[in-house]
Amino acid sequence: MDRSWRTVDIVVAAVIAVAFGVVFWAWNLVWAATGPVFGALPAAQYLIYGVWLVPAVLGALVIRKPGAALFTELVAASVSALLGSQWGLDTLVSGVIQGGAAEIVFALFRYRNWTAAVAVIAGVATAVGAWLHDMPIYYPEAGLVAWLVFLAFMVVSAAVIAGYGSWILTRALAQAGALGAFPSGTSHRA
Repeated sequence: MDRSWRTVDIVVAAVIAVAFGVVFWAWNLVWAATGPVFGALPAAQYLIYGVWLVPAVLGALVIRKPGAALFTELVAASVSALLGSQWGLDTLVSGVIQGGAAEIVFALFRYRNWTAAVAVIAGVATAVGAWLHDMPIYYPEAGLVAWLVFLAFMVVSAAVIAGYGSWILTRALAQAGALGAFPSGTSHRA
C-alpha cells in the first residue's frame, strides 16, 4: 500500500472536510434548537452527536492513508469555527481529539482493514475522545455516573452515524463510481 498522499487525496479530503464543516455549522444550529427538547435528560441529546464525528471516519475510509481521519476532522472543525461555531476555538481542539482518536483505530489495523466493524470501532473511538474532552469542560459538576450516561448516548450515536453511516456512505459513493481514483472505489470491501 502506498502511504504517500497524492494531489487527488488532498483535494478530496479537503472537499469532504469543507462540506462537513458547512454541515457542522448547520448542525450547530440544530443542536442549539433541540436542546430544550432534551431538557428532562440532557444526555439524550448526544444521540445526535455522531454527525460531528463523521468526517474522521469517512475521510479515512475514502482516502485510506495515514492522517486522513485527522486531516478531515480538523479541517471540518476549522471551517465550522470560521463560520461561527458557538464553541469558538475549542472546536479545533475537538477536531484534533476526534480525528486523532479515529486515526489511532485505523493505525491499529495498519490502514489495511476497512470493514464496517473497523469503521464502527473508529466511530466509537471518536466518541470516547470527545467524551474525555467534553465532560470536564462542559459538565464539570455532573459527576461520573452522569458522565457515563452521556458516554452511552455518545457511543450509540458514533457507532451508528459516524461508524456505520460513514461505511454505508463510502460504499454508496464507490458503487456510484465517485471513488474510482481511490482503493475505496475499486474494492468490494469499501
